[in-house]
Amino acid sequence: MTQTIIASPDISSLEKEVDQIFEAQKKYSQDLKNTSAQERITKLRILKKTILSYREDIHQAVYADFKKSSAEADLGEIFGVLTSISHTIKHLRRWMRPKRIPTPLNMLGTSSQVYFEPKGLSLIISPWNYPFQLAIDPLVYAIAAGCTTILKPSELTPNTSALMKKMLLEIFPENEVAVFEGDAQVAQALLKRPFDHIFFTGSPQLGKIIMEAASKHLTSVTLELGGKSPAIVDESANLKDAAQKIIWGKYMNCGQTCIAPDYVMVQESVKDDLVMEMKTALRQLYGENNPQNSPDYTRIVNQRHFKRIKNLLDDALAKGAEILEGGQSDEEDRYIAPTLLTGVNHDMAITEEEIFGPLLPIIPFKSLQEATTYINTKPKPLALYTFSRKKNNQEYIIRNTSAGGTAINETLAHISNPDLPFGGVNHSGIGKTHGYYGFVAFSNERAVLRQRIGWTTLKMLYPPYTDKKKKTIDTFSKFI
Repeated sequence: MTQTIIASPDISSLEKEVDQIFEAQKKYSQDLKNTSAQERITKLRILKKTILSYREDIHQAVYADFKKSSAEADLGEIFGVLTSISHTIKHLRRWMRPKRIPTPLNMLGTSSQVYFEPKGLSLIISPWNYPFQLAIDPLVYAIAAGCTTILKPSELTPNTSALMKKMLLEIFPENEVAVFEGDAQVAQALLKRPFDHIFFTGSPQLGKIIMEAASKHLTSVTLELGGKSPAIVDESANLKDAAQKIIWGKYMNCGQTCIAPDYVMVQESVKDDLVMEMKTALRQLYGENNPQNSPDYTRIVNQRHFKRIKNLLDDALAKGAEILEGGQSDEEDRYIAPTLLTGVNHDMAITEEEIFGPLLPIIPFKSLQEATTYINTKPKPLALYTFSRKKNNQEYIIRNTSAGGTAINETLAHISNPDLPFGGVNHSGIGKTHGYYGFVAFSNERAVLRQRIGWTTLKMLYPPYTDKKKKTIDTFSKFI
């Protein structure tokens, strides 16, 4: 299966086009700022209708990019976006309404509110692993907030990127929403401009580059990154249930999911039983024989990532790791079998780098303290999963670790609740999205205080600071 990578235009014409679109969107952003909730809702309804009309085309595009099945395209690419749109349509009027703020005693006579105004001109840089969902979902919130948007999708999934450009051109003028296809050269040209907000989804390494570029213009950022997300299974867990959920969460999209379990920590006493259940779950999901023949098993996105993942496996095996299941590969097909590993250690790259592929190390532990200590030696993950029947153990893990999000007795599902904030912490991300949090990401929360005209309590504290006024200040200090 071959891919065509979208090339960038020559640098002079690229810079000229970027300037033209940027200036047009900057000019139009003031008009968008004053649009009503109804006007924005109408645009979202049109977007939703257009996505549904393009559903089969989206299936074909993501299959052409990396053999993602139509069912998985629906679940991982389309349904989440439709949920975001429907949820936003339902709540946008309330989100946009100024929020009343209580008045403290020392500010009697004033009233305070928070207004939500669009940040302005936004840039969305989206990744390849969920090329439709992770491009269109933040766009939903940019539209809801009233921002103009330039979208830079990944060049590694050219079929999906081209389809999104075609689709969005049918709905929006380019002074409101524009799509720039191309490689890193296009991203670099865009990042030179003083956007009002940048929303980036990708690796922590690229996130640092985005943040550095944004800092030159003091541009605010939302960085949805990744990291090594652990799954912890204690001896009280329902092992069959845990195995099914971990295998599903790990091997959906061939492990190319930012919140996929990166490794499993299992209490030593139930390790062998869990492994047996995981092998059973793999066969239930991808067939009794060769997962390469399953129509539901996605491929690695390109040769470079295939080689990166294969090198992680080869390095681990050379240093003493053992394959419990899988391990087969086919470079021409960009196929690596769902693989379970044991015997990993700190000398192996697989324990230090985010895997982002179908390799799953299984690490035994004796006590929860040992497990949480191990997790805390690594940067804070985007997600953490706990499988346990014991509420005390669940709470212990939450209290003694830090993660962008956590699911108990489940994987991935926390991303599906639009009322939950989604995002990382430190190395795994900055800022939150989804639902109200996505709307806020593209909004400036503007503080507004109203004071009455004429005499006010504050005038009692103007200079000169007489003894009487000092006594008044002393009195105020007792009630603050």
